[in-house]
Amino acid sequence: MSYRTALSEVLTGTVGPVAEATAVQGRFPRGAVTALGGAGLLGLTVSTAFGGGGRGLAEAADVVARTARVCPATAAVLQSHYAAVAVVEAHGGPWLRTEIAAGRHLASLALAESEGEGAPVGAAAEARLLAPRSVATGSGGVVALRGRKRPVLAAGEADTYVWSSRPLAAPDGLTLWAVPAHAPDLFVPARPGAAGPRGSATSTVFADPVLVPAEAMLGTDGAGLDLVLRVVLPWLLELRAAAETFRPPTLDPESPRRRAGSLAAS
Repeated sequence: MSYRTALSEVLTGTVGPVAEATAVQGRFPRGAVTALGGAGLLGLTVSTAFGGGGRGLAEAADVVARTARVCPATAAVLQSHYAAVAVVEAHGGPWLRTEIAAGRHLASLALAESEGEGAPVGAAAEARLLAPRSVATGSGGVVALRGRKRPVLAAGEADTYVWSSRPLAAPDGLTLWAVPAHAPDLFVPARPGAAGPRGSATSTVFADPVLVPAEAMLGTDGAGLDLVLRVVLPWLLELRAAAETFRPPTLDPESPRRRAGSLAAS
């Protein structure tokens, strides 16, 4: 079965029937995400060597565009997932890549560190991604991550966050980490208070601190800046454009203000 046929079946059978409830009630589309995983669409861009679809950005953008016609919240979650998976594909371990390929793992980006009620726009948003305030401290093969990420899509719903921090020891740049959602002292507030499509579980994620093994580093210390510039931003821009092209009128009267959020909202 082609990915387009699989997607059509999921959109018709699962995503479409709950799209209105997702928008009106703000409920995370867990059933839709599970169905997308089962159809091989969460693992669409993972290498075939790990059981994934072996597809690229063009196919991911196609999935996001077609999903956005039916459910903007699900499409927004997929944008963050596919951009995060692009980083995992470049530097993630085999277990994580296999889990994503099997459809058992939802990933999300935790890069932005917005302050205040509104998310920054344009160059200000990009600056938030390139200069994290979150810190990392290493000791005996364990790294303590401390910081606050906002806004994060699928906060409290994703299985892994691609998290950015200042380098451990490198003089400049930033460092990326694969942080499991079940890590102790990683938490999401009860009241989200962050912009994003209703139902996308867009919120703040706190690390206070979170302990991860040194092997959770994605790439090398300080080299995350290059990954954000060469991988994350191009994927986000393409996926965001795909979603906006086909986004239907929203059921949420406040969403025009919310949609004025930044690139960092993904």
